[in-house]
Amino acid sequence: MGDIVFIQGLEVNTLIGVYSWERAIKQQLIFDAEMVCDMSRAIMDDDVAHVINYKTVSEDIERLCHEIQAELLETLADKIAEHILSHYPCSQITLTIHKPNAIKAAKSVGVKIVRRTAV
Repeated sequence: MGDIVFIQGLEVNTLIGVYSWERAIKQQLIFDAEMVCDMSRAIMDDDVAHVINYKTVSEDIERLCHEIQAELLETLADKIAEHILSHYPCSQITLTIHKPNAIKAAKSVGVKIVRRTAV
């Protein structure tokens, strides 16, 4: 099935960046995540035990940001996607990380990755 649980606009202030001045401050990142899953059992049973808990995923994303302290958004995105795929019942994640204050003339810049579980 192609059901989607999503998180949009999750704000995390964390250490990110390659330059020494970036390593000395926390910067705002904004996350969008779409996790492809099968909701049929949750729908049939009307039971939260069979869904992806977006609150827990959001907490994991924030915790991982602080633990990983990556230099590159690409590294952070890959590690978060790997964690979500291995800890939640989803077959695919599309993860976007916005770094809205990186380029003054742009509303936002960032990365978007798509990862799937091995079949």
